[in-house]
Amino acid sequence: MPKIVLASRNPKKAIEIARLLEPVGLDVLGLDQFSDAPEVVESGVTFAENAALKAGQPAMATGQWTLADDSGLIVDALNGEPGVYSARYAGENATDAENNAKLLEALRSVPPEKRTARFVCHLAVADPSGAIRISVNGSCRGRIIDDDRGTQGFGYDPLFLVPEFHRTFGQLSLQVKSQISHRARAFHQLIPKLQQVLREI
Repeated sequence: MPKIVLASRNPKKAIEIARLLEPVGLDVLGLDQFSDAPEVVESGVTFAENAALKAGQPAMATGQWTLADDSGLIVDALNGEPGVYSARYAGENATDAENNAKLLEALRSVPPEKRTARFVCHLAVADPSGAIRISVNGSCRGRIIDDDRGTQGFGYDPLFLVPEFHRTFGQLSLQVKSQISHRARAFHQLIPKLQQVLREI
């Protein structure tokens, strides 16, 4: 079975992505299985740039095809914040709770109808030389609410309400989320491209 390295040490993200890659028939290896894999500095100013950095450097270090995901939350009323800084919005090594608290504080004076937001996911696949062979993105629109709802997912999920379902990402089942999320939509574009690349190697 072909292998691909997932450039993440986040176990919840790894589970979600392994599920999304099931149709391809790939053996997904976490970056934690490669002790010499570098810690990538996310110096890009866009999700696409960061995804390319996170795929290319580990691919060269491991000699394996590597998939990287750079995702984040864009809030319209905050001029796109937290954006590429979503994981470290409240500072380096910030917890989900700290990031969520900062987001709610920033939105304290913003009325509910103006709290529109979208989750964005950019995926990049690098070959063993570090060259980016695939680059795709997906998004999902919603709204930020004041109270945490649900324990599914991670990050800002409990605050991100999807209007069509009247539930947050924290309340939606993995089955539903794997159909409608920003990550699912990016993978919907990725999978046929990845299958084509695998046929060529």
